[in-house]
Amino acid sequence: MLSALRHWSQSRFSWLLLALTAIGLEGAALYFQYGMELMPCVMCVYQRIAVLGILVAALIGFSSPKLTLMRMAGSFLWLYASYRGIELAWEHTQLILNPSPFATCDFFVTLPSWFALQDWFPAVFQASGDCSVSQWRFLSLEMPQWMLIIFSAYFIVGLLVLISQVTSSFSKKD
Repeated sequence: MLSALRHWSQSRFSWLLLALTAIGLEGAALYFQYGMELMPCVMCVYQRIAVLGILVAALIGFSSPKLTLMRMAGSFLWLYASYRGIELAWEHTQLILNPSPFATCDFFVTLPSWFALQDWFPAVFQASGDCSVSQWRFLSLEMPQWMLIIFSAYFIVGLLVLISQVTSSFSKKD
């Protein structure tokens, strides 16, 4: 299975597929915001940025999938972004399911000045919603719970891709 996964990761199509899933999630977020008029909160924006990290990882892998260095770089960024997404989605889930006046999210998106997405693209990365308010539910799960499942799936697949790169490297040395 791992050798098939390694072979699959050497194709541009697989990295394009990863990019398309991230673009689909970003598109869904914009639909929720503008089509359904659900205002994103700070945690939602941070999760959008984690999905954007997965998109960048996919573009890195797509740029040169035959080079091990590019696949590894893409895989590491993919894992980091999905892990941060898991952390953010978990924290957001806790804010909704266990509301407390002492546990709140920030009022404004705080990013470094060199990465001020909220200033550059306010229509996408400006937060105006409340993190502890449930705005949308599907199959009895809140939106951050769905994002927790999605980021976990990204993480598991990304970990398998990374393991396939490493194990096949060791088996070639034998």
